[in-house]
Amino acid sequence: MATYFTDREYGSRPHAIDIIDERLWAGICSLIQTRIGNGSFGHRFPEQCADGNGPCGCDERAFCQVLGAEVPWIEWPLSPNVVPDTPVILDLLEFCASAVGEALQGAYHSYYRHHHLSWDRDAGLARFVADVNLLFRRNAVAYELTATGQARRLLPQAIANTIGWALFQTGDAETDRLLEAARQRFVSPKPEDRQDALEKLWDAFERLKTLEPGANKRAQADALLDRVAPPGSGFREALGREAAELTSIGNSFRIRHSETTQEPLTSLDQVDYLFTRMFAFVRVILKGTGRGG
Repeated sequence: MATYFTDREYGSRPHAIDIIDERLWAGICSLIQTRIGNGSFGHRFPEQCADGNGPCGCDERAFCQVLGAEVPWIEWPLSPNVVPDTPVILDLLEFCASAVGEALQGAYHSYYRHHHLSWDRDAGLARFVADVNLLFRRNAVAYELTATGQARRLLPQAIANTIGWALFQTGDAETDRLLEAARQRFVSPKPEDRQDALEKLWDAFERLKTLEPGANKRAQADALLDRVAPPGSGFREALGREAAELTSIGNSFRIRHSETTQEPLTSLDQVDYLFTRMFAFVRVILKGTGRGG
């Protein structure tokens, strides 16, 4: 992995930025244009030599036509001054990753003054992923391409560890499904998926309140918290206040419902804050009642 002086001396910047800006977009455009020029995308879109003796580069026309169909929000040719929405850029990078290979020169064709090419798919993909991730890392962007070329969002390590290793064994299949769906959607780079993750988590919270025996939902919720901390203890009282506050948040903001009286969340930072706050509470409940966590 390539490093620079500031990486070695001061460490990498935290991956905290969710938006790909104009400077980073210009760098991504250059990576893509370079690989069109050197024939790397000929792995999927080969340009055939006019004499029929084999591929000799990348068919840019075929590349952009298929790109336009698979990622219709991208305008071709790419303009470094017109930045698409970040999820669209991530789709573009996944498309490029699916097409890339390391171009290997074969026989030289003197008449057309080019080499015939073959491609090393694994080497080309690894280099493309490394180059993109270097740009992301140097610009503190909270995304990366996986080894298979899929984009994913990077979470702060403490949150990633908590979410990644949590177990859901509530004894209720629907609650487990909601919790797992929330986990999977929260790590998505798409804003709408993260909003949906928050909704799924709040739904799971409301369902957790009904898993203990009791005459009504209030009694069931109290029984749930009584299993986590002794009744009358300071921590039990704190849990009760937090449960009430989280319920109020769910009713006041546009999380589970869409009435006009509910206030919408206006940034992904707000979504992430509420998700991590609720997930921490749910995990304490799961661990305290022997339902995973």
